[in-house]
Amino acid sequence: MSEERGRGFTTRAIHGAVPPPIEQIPASVPIYQTSTFRFDTSHDYAETISFRKPGYTYTRGYGNPTLLAFERVMSDLEGTQSAFSFASGMAAMHTVFTTLAATGDRIATSNELYGGAFSLFTKVMPRYGIEVTFVDPHDLDAVAGALPGAAFFYVETIANPNVTVADLEAIGALCRASGVPGVVDNTFASPALCNPSTHGFEFVLHSATKYVGGHHDLIGGVVCCSQEGMGRVRDTVLETGGTMAPFEAWLCMRGLMTLEIRMQRHSSNAMQLARFLEGHPKVERVHYPGLPSHPDHGVARRELGGGMFGGMMAVEVAGGVEGGMRFCDALEVGWVATSLGGVHTLVGHAASTTHRQLDPEARRRAGIADGLVRVSVGLENVEDLIEDFARALEKA
Repeated sequence: MSEERGRGFTTRAIHGAVPPPIEQIPASVPIYQTSTFRFDTSHDYAETISFRKPGYTYTRGYGNPTLLAFERVMSDLEGTQSAFSFASGMAAMHTVFTTLAATGDRIATSNELYGGAFSLFTKVMPRYGIEVTFVDPHDLDAVAGALPGAAFFYVETIANPNVTVADLEAIGALCRASGVPGVVDNTFASPALCNPSTHGFEFVLHSATKYVGGHHDLIGGVVCCSQEGMGRVRDTVLETGGTMAPFEAWLCMRGLMTLEIRMQRHSSNAMQLARFLEGHPKVERVHYPGLPSHPDHGVARRELGGGMFGGMMAVEVAGGVEGGMRFCDALEVGWVATSLGGVHTLVGHAASTTHRQLDPEARRRAGIADGLVRVSVGLENVEDLIEDFARALEKA
């Protein structure tokens, strides 16, 4: 290559695209779709990768501007100092659990759990030599008895799938008094309805796939915590992977812009649907915290903000397993599908899908009836939902 000719075509194609300087603030945070970042010197690289100097080195765990923007808005909405994003809610859970507990430790947890969390506690943690104690989160004496010596206590704000509501104020006080870190899955409530950090919980987890994203188009997770807690979690995930990608972080930020508005519609639709279902002859029970008949209605009124109770409910359909599955299959507006928290109404028969990991005895202990159907109420016109559910129940 001669001096007159300059660098070659491919070299220029690779190095020629340079982000133009911009002094204005865009409405949408740019997606930094890159795995690596250039340094002027090896010293700068060494200082940055060791977190002694601000900057970015490698998107997998070491930071990325798009990820940081999402983490900052999540920590602000949850009222914590910091946050860290993950490839999924399960990756967030596993990372937090293995950060706080090691071989020989004991974990205390609610017995009302998402099936994936139940499997982590019953299948994975024992492989690490970690003991797990399950307690009824509504029995505060049982919670207090399980806390001494525990590595942490884990609970769901609104339990999956039977939508009971934990008294986070009371449980958080017990955790603080025992010096045990409180860890809470706030997915069903979202930060628009509840901020568990105000009750002393040190780690607040979300499956960002659900209400944070809100459109059934991403997989992600996030944990909101102190700056020190974030550093501990980051140290673990640097060795295990499972961090979020930039595009998913961008989708999460897009979702957060409408979260409060969406939760208002989710809550309104769910309340009207729950009232209709509660009086239906083919429905044995409706679990929705907005109903006065719900055992945790008082706690929910105090704990969930703005008079909203969320979009999640559980319906016990007459006819047991077969009745519950027939009902799901007969829906047209409601989809039989995995996940929750998005614009579409989704249903699933818990015993055969989301909580298949639990044997019948474990399901009964968790209050999951054979005909229980988990319903994630979407944003459709509520009249269409009521008509769809009424028609499906006639076929159940």
